[in-house]
Amino acid sequence: MNKEYESIMKNDVWDVVPRPNDKSVVTSKWLFKIKHGVNGSTKKFKAKFVARGFSQKEGVDYDEIFAPVARYTTIR
Repeated sequence: MNKEYESIMKNDVWDVVPRPNDKSVVTSKWLFKIKHGVNGSTKKFKAKFVARGFSQKEGVDYDEIFAPVARYTTIR
């Protein structure tokens, strides 16, 4: 969790701003996963901090959508 938090802070992922009275807060949560080796032994513990964006409504909470992937035609 500390590595994930340090990465978020180092990359300046978000800005803390006051919440407008007419808007709701997008909640977030920690996801944990245990990576196993080939022989079944525990290899790595991973943690990810994610926003629960399903609580947002298009046109009310956001106007634009961004995808963190590139299309093959763009790379060409």
